Amino acid sequence: MPTRILPAVGDADAVRSLTTLLSQLPDAEPVAPVSDSTQLVDTLARLAAESVDELPEVVVVHERIGPVPALELVREVALRFPAVGVILVTTDVGPGLFAAAMDSGARGLVTLPLSYEDLANRVQAVAQWSVGVRRHLGHGADVFTGVGGTVVTVSGAKGGVGATLTAVQLALAAQASGRSTALVDLDLQSGDVASYLDVQFRRSVVDLAAITDISPRILAEAVFRHDTGVALLLAPAEGERGEEVTDRAARQILGALRSRYEVVVVDCGAQLSGAGAAAVELAERALLVTTPDVVAVRGAKRTVRMWDRLQIRKAEETTVVVNRHTRSTEIQPPLIQKITGTAIAATTVPANFRELQAAVDAGRVHALDGKGTVRQALWALAAELGLVKAPETALVRRAGGRARGGDRGAAGFRRRRE
Repeated sequence: MPTRILPAVGDADAVRSLTTLLSQLPDAEPVAPVSDSTQLVDTLARLAAESVDELPEVVVVHERIGPVPALELVREVALRFPAVGVILVTTDVGPGLFAAAMDSGARGLVTLPLSYEDLANRVQAVAQWSVGVRRHLGHGADVFTGVGGTVVTVSGAKGGVGATLTAVQLALAAQASGRSTALVDLDLQSGDVASYLDVQFRRSVVDLAAITDISPRILAEAVFRHDTGVALLLAPAEGERGEEVTDRAARQILGALRSRYEVVVVDCGAQLSGAGAAAVELAERALLVTTPDVVAVRGAKRTVRMWDRLQIRKAEETTVVVNRHTRSTEIQPPLIQKITGTAIAATTVPANFRELQAAVDAGRVHALDGKGTVRQALWALAAELGLVKAPETALVRRAGGRARGGDRGAAGFRRRRE
C-alpha cells in the first residue's frame, strides 16, 4: 500500500522542492500540499471525520509554516491525530530544536537543504510507525482518534454585556444534552465563572501554563467537576498571575481539553490578552456578545476590526449574539450585522434581568428557572450553534417551554476558513 504524504509548506519554492522529492520516493503518494496551519488542521479533521484510515500516514511540516508556529502545529497535530506521523523540515540541526520537536510529538526531523536519502529514510520510518499505531488503534476502543472537540469562545463587546452568563449557559446546555463539556475562564484578571457557579477551588488555568506535556492525569487534577457535570478550568484568584498564561500555553491547554471533551466553551471576557487571542484564533465558533445600544455596538465594531488587523479572525467568521434585546429598541440585529460586518445569531436573548438577579446574587446561575425566557433563549442558542445532541425543540421542552428568541437575524454562525 502506498504511503500517503501531506506536505504543509507556506513557501512556494519550498513546496516545489519538497513535492518533487516526495514524488520520487518509492511507494509514496504525495497529496495536494496545504499552505498554512489552519488548512492543515481542517484537512486532517475532515479526513478523520470519515475514518482514521483516510488520514495520511505522514505529514511533513515546514519550519516557516504559519500563522501557528511550526512546533505548536506539530504538537496540535500529534495530540488531535495520534495516528499521523509528523516530520519537521528545518534548517536548525541543533540538539535543542531536536529535543523540542520530540517533546512536541514529531516523529523525525529532516534538515534543509533537502536530501533524497535523508527524506526517504525518515518517511519510511515514520510511515512504518504510523501503520503500527493504526493497527493498535484498531483494537483499542478507548484511544482518542476523532477530530477533537468543538471549541467555542465567548467574548464581550465591552464589560457587562453578559458574556460570562452566555458562556456558562452554553456549557450547561451542551452538558445537559449528553455531551462531555469543559468551561474555561480565560478572563484572566477578572474572571467570574467561579462566582456565577458558587465554586471555590484552589487550582486554576495558571497551574497548566508552565507544563509542556499535559497528560490526562495532570488535566484531571486542574479541572473542577461541577455538580452539573461540566468540567471547570477557572481563572486565577490572583489576577496578576494571569500574565503567566501565554498564547502558547493557551493553545496547549485548549488542545488538551479538546482531546478529552466534546465541547469546550471559553469565556474570554472583554479585554484581549495573548491567551484570549489564541483561543479566538483556533476556535470553531467565535461569539461576540453585545447589547443593542450605541456604546456596546461601537465596542463590537472596534473588537471585530482589531481581530482583523491582528489577523486573529475575520469579521465574517465571527458571530455576534445580541443580549437584552427588545422589539422596541432602535438598534435591531440586522443593523448590528451591517455595522460590524459579522454574522448574527438568529437567536436573540431577551432583556429580563429580573429572572436572573436572584440566581446571579446567589451564585447559582445553573439553577435558573427552565421556564424563564433568558435561559430558554440561551439554550436555544446552544442548539443553533450545534453544541447539543438533541434537536432544538426537544432541548427547549426539557428547559421548560418554548424559546422566545426575539427577532431573527441572518444566521451565519458556521466559520468559513480560507
